[in-house]
Amino acid sequence: MTQLASLVLDFEGLSAWIEEYRKVGSIVESAQRNKTDIVVCANTIIEVTHAGTNMPRLNWLLSQVKIEPVTAQTAKAAAKLLKDTGLHGHKYAIDATVAVTALDQPGPVAILTSDVDDLTKLCGGQRVKVIPL
Repeated sequence: MTQLASLVLDFEGLSAWIEEYRKVGSIVESAQRNKTDIVVCANTIIEVTHAGTNMPRLNWLLSQVKIEPVTAQTAKAAAKLLKDTGLHGHKYAIDATVAVTALDQPGPVAILTSDVDDLTKLCGGQRVKVIPL
């Protein structure tokens, strides 16, 4: 993997890390060895939490990452991304906040996701590499 300054985990990236998927663990461990910031958007925490979530593991993992808040500024930027791409907030709101989070990180930056098409569109081909799961 290219030397990254920031690696953003979306819902699928964080879920796979919680569930200890080998591929994700390898990517995250490599990033940590290279002093890459591992970043999670605050609303991704809500998205991954359900009755079956391993909460002790989630809490431990969250202690290892940078959690970015969803502020009014983030929400406005996400709404603009949605408008500019023609996507609807009802379906793509969290993806849009993850995209804004990624775009706000020091580069080079990548997003670990299964929503490759959506996040590529939302990041507009800007300096964010989308890594598929």
